[in-house]
Formats: sequence, C-alpha cells, structure tokens
Amino acid sequence: GGAGCVLICTNTMHLIADEVAKKISVPLIHIIDETAKSLNASGRKRPLLLATRYTMEHGFYAERMKGLGLDIMVPDAADRTIVHDIIFNELCAGRVHNSSREKLIAIIDRAMEKGADSIILGCTEICLILDPDRLPLPGFDTTTIHARAAVEFALGAEEEAEEEAA
Repeated sequence: GGAGCVLICTNTMHLIADEVAKKISVPLIHIIDETAKSLNASGRKRPLLLATRYTMEHGFYAERMKGLGLDIMVPDAADRTIVHDIIFNELCAGRVHNSSREKLIAIIDRAMEKGADSIILGCTEICLILDPDRLPLPGFDTTTIHARAAVEFALGAEEEAEEEAA
C-alpha cells in the first residue's frame, strides 16, 4: 500500500507487535521502545505503569521495558482494578470525572512512597484525565511519544528522499 512504517496505535495490542513486525517489510514503530527511549533520556529508571489491567498484568510490557533498562512498577491489585475501571467504564465512554482523577493521583502518591520516579500513561485514553505535565512525578504519555516518533520517522524519510534526489 506504500506505507513507510507501521504503528499499532494502542499499548495493549503491542502484545502481538513482534509477530506483526516479522510479517511486514517496513519498520514497526514500537510504542514501548519509544517510551523507554524517552524515559531513559530523562534518567528515569522506575516508572509506574497506569494502563488497562491486561497491559499491567500480562508481563509483556514489563519484560520489554526490563530489556530496555527499566524496572516498571504497577499498582497493587485493588488499584489496578480502579485504573482499569476508570479507563473502560469512564474514559472509553467519554466521561472524565474529577473524583476519578483524584483516585489516580492517590495511586501515584502511593507509588511514589514505594520508589516510583515517573509515570507511564500507558493507555491511549488515560491522557484524557491525566496531564503528564501536572503530575506529582514526571509523566510520559505513550500516545504522544508514539505519534512524535512516527512524525520524526516520516520527516527523516522525507529528508533521506530529498538527499537521494539531490
């Protein structure tokens, strides 16, 4: 179809990213890899992952992050349920409640006490309720990071094409 790269525009579906990458002839820009680059560039090593239950619990996210030099934290079971329910029952339905934001900030506060040094907004909807620049720890919005990586890739490809034409 002429695509220069592929993105899977959701964190949870990156569970199958390696399989997809093997079946395509263009680069796959991986949301976890790009997020890890941002975290490492800022000197962060112990981020708290806020995402869907599956992304927080499955292990694919933590394993890949570990391979990239990061030791992610996830909330405890009760807090994972709160995060998951806010994502699916509210944010996916277009509802943003201040009381839910307060619950998420409390989860972040508890993670800070346990050594979290940053926050991964690891769901494409969670940025609807949490502003990464207004958190008690540095926030990393995977949606924005992934989109920027795609733009940088596209601009780099454009520059390469221009150089080849010259």
